[in-house]
Amino acid sequence: MDLNTVTEVRLARTRSDLSALGPTVAVLAGGSALYGEPQHHLTAVVDLTTLGWPALTVTEAGLEIAATCTLADLSRFPAQPGWEAHHALFDCCTALYGSFKVWNVATVGGNLCAALPAGPMTSLTAALDGEALIWRADGSDERMPVTSFITGNKTTVLNPGDVLRSITLPIDAVRSRVAFRKIALSPLGRSGAVLLGRLSPEGTFVLTVTGGTVRPIQLRYDARPTAATLRADVLAITEWFTDAHGAADWRRGVSALLAEEILEELA
Repeated sequence: MDLNTVTEVRLARTRSDLSALGPTVAVLAGGSALYGEPQHHLTAVVDLTTLGWPALTVTEAGLEIAATCTLADLSRFPAQPGWEAHHALFDCCTALYGSFKVWNVATVGGNLCAALPAGPMTSLTAALDGEALIWRADGSDERMPVTSFITGNKTTVLNPGDVLRSITLPIDAVRSRVAFRKIALSPLGRSGAVLLGRLSPEGTFVLTVTGGTVRPIQLRYDARPTAATLRADVLAITEWFTDAHGAADWRRGVSALLAEEILEELA
């Protein structure tokens, strides 16, 4: 979709260049979400890709993913010794409603900031206890869990002028065993529900429910729960929603079934 009200594209070289951001000036990275719907309020965009952030950085703390990292780069990230959750990077990329062409431009940060319930990068980073680093417009930095960063359907904690800088996946999470499930009403349709289960070496079990809920929902247990307990807890979630890609009661029911499959896989 053409952004015919935008008359200027600014190339960011340093953080100070982001001061131009505001209610009528938006960030541009891959642009797949920005160009996906009318943006009549915009007069300019600031390109983040010229900041030169490394896409993926392995540290002692885990994996740092730049907000400008493309899904293509993430999907090709090589396996690291002991990282049992590595396959989830590619699995979640396949949940994107878009072709390989979109993979080459769509960014992890853009997918998160769009805050669509079916956003697969929300599923991935929430399930692996991702921590978002936010550059606030006042020059301060703030870190928070991805589960807190997304506040609802198409809403986040970002204010005008704020920028999502990166997401860090902690080492304990990427070393955990992970099981992935996705369901949609059609083979190539937008996700109706995306669930990931994680079992740590110490036995902690975490189920993350996305796609069918307006925000990421996590269920945490000190040890593997029984199938009956997990099913009851999933059915007790209240944030289900209905749209063209699935009814709330369908999403609730299939999520309970997928949760049991995940629990069995990680047994």
